[in-house]
Amino acid sequence: MSTIPDDLRSHVYDRADGICEYCLMGERYTMKLHEVDHIYAEKHGGKTILENLCLSCATCNRFKGSDLCSLDPLTGQISALYHPRRDIWSDHFRLKAFTIEPITPTGRVTVQLLKLNDFSRLAEREALFSVGRYPGHYRSSLDHDIGTDESTTDTLE
Repeated sequence: MSTIPDDLRSHVYDRADGICEYCLMGERYTMKLHEVDHIYAEKHGGKTILENLCLSCATCNRFKGSDLCSLDPLTGQISALYHPRRDIWSDHFRLKAFTIEPITPTGRVTVQLLKLNDFSRLAEREALFSVGRYPGHYRSSLDHDIGTDESTTDTLE
């Protein structure tokens, strides 16, 4: 396992603005620091380069581990996990208040594997949502950046 150089860590953190690139949770609202994650783990040939690194909350990183794909709970077919450098979040997920709704096979396997909508994670996001702290700075551009439906946008404003 390689050590990620400080300059790369800093760049990844700044690029994500302290927000988990999977669940959109801001680091300032979590008990543990966010982690710089290899999207493709080194054991799978992933390199320690910007294009293969993302910012992940400790919970998402723990559930993702070194996984690259999983079985789609709807079709039973293998599907790749969401890749923060190659995929657009709103192509695979829709944010409805504090719930992350999957809209593609990639979205479904990511929500399932990373347990994005487990009770404790929903409760945490609901509490932050109720005081205007989730999804953080994305609120100003919800429709473009993270995909919402009209009822969610109306609720947020």
